[in-house]
Amino acid sequence: MSDESSSLHPHITLEQWRALTAVVETGGYAQAAELLHKSQSSVTYAVQKLESLLDVRAFEIQGRKAMLTSTGQLLYRRAKNLLDEAGALERAARRLSAGWEAEIRISAEMIFPTWLLLDCLQQFGLESPHTRIELIESVLAGTSEALLQGQADLAISAQIPPGFLGAPLMQFRAMPVASPDHPLHRLGRELNLQDLRDYRQLVIRETDSRRASSILSLDASQRWTVSHSATAIDAICRGYGFAWFPEEKIRDELATGRLKVLPLADGGQRFGTLYLILADPDYAGPAAQRLAQIIRETVASECLRIPGAAMAS
Repeated sequence: MSDESSSLHPHITLEQWRALTAVVETGGYAQAAELLHKSQSSVTYAVQKLESLLDVRAFEIQGRKAMLTSTGQLLYRRAKNLLDEAGALERAARRLSAGWEAEIRISAEMIFPTWLLLDCLQQFGLESPHTRIELIESVLAGTSEALLQGQADLAISAQIPPGFLGAPLMQFRAMPVASPDHPLHRLGRELNLQDLRDYRQLVIRETDSRRASSILSLDASQRWTVSHSATAIDAICRGYGFAWFPEEKIRDELATGRLKVLPLADGGQRFGTLYLILADPDYAGPAAQRLAQIIRETVASECLRIPGAAMAS
């Protein structure tokens, strides 16, 4: 076998790398042997074998302690990464063998708070880092379409399409907002629908194949229709118009004063319910079920009930 082909196959075992890291982290061969539940001679042999195969010195004895050489410091850092990766691979394999899905597809309404969804995905990622997530950010009928076409395993939707079951997840309160410097705020009085119709409204296009307009709109003489909530929020913060948004979606902009609620005399609040829907609850895998549980628990702890509005049963 040539040197090139033999170099493709590691000569050092994981047990030898584990012995090296144990000696470093415990401060000696005897302590490492106790940690690894091995004899001191076997730990010493494993490290010496590693040094021999690599033709390096990883340790030098100073008094009663084994101290890393500069080469040993490099080996230790790389060995830690190798062992961490090997452990992660084993955990992933055990999850997959237990039926944990390799990928979960989520369709989530854009009105669902982005910060909240990302927190849920991060928590799930810590528990199952090797399960890939595909996120479809959708609007109204687009979420239903993703379920009906089999494009989503899990959905957060304001509508439950025929043939699916959904549990109420959270209520949302939508309200018209604009930049504090917008002319509507300068009127200095309660507003009516005619006042709104005289100014530009930002609406978000539905993401289904029909590309209909959002229901959070009115017959305004001026309208910009955009494809993503982030674009609409940026536009209204710049004073380019007004828009209806759920309170939780723009809580940071409201808190910092970048957006201000328009004082409508009537109809200034619109309430709705978001539902959590498993595409196939009878056959949902453990990863999808765990993510659904995380979403339910996080929403329950982070989102306040809306005063005066009852949760749908």
